[in-house]
Amino acid sequence: MAQEINVLALVKGEERYVFLYDDSNRAETLRQLGRFAANPELSFTWYDAAVLSQKVRQQAPMEEITGRIQSPAPPQGPSFPTEESDFS
Repeated sequence: MAQEINVLALVKGEERYVFLYDDSNRAETLRQLGRFAANPELSFTWYDAAVLSQKVRQQAPMEEITGRIQSPAPPQGPSFPTEESDFS
């Protein structure tokens, strides 16, 4: 099966920022956006990094997104009475 490549592009005046990445290097792409924003020699800003980071996260496979959102169920503890009649 062919591996999908994601493309993310930003045009700022005469400058072009193009990022090609696959699902396995999504985290590295996010780090690179931060490195570009921190570089004072580039016109790439922290706002640009934030907007593109959001797009990278939106392109994540559904399994990756739901895996982060789901949390384990809280442990089952003793149940306590909730109605006054339970106290009698």
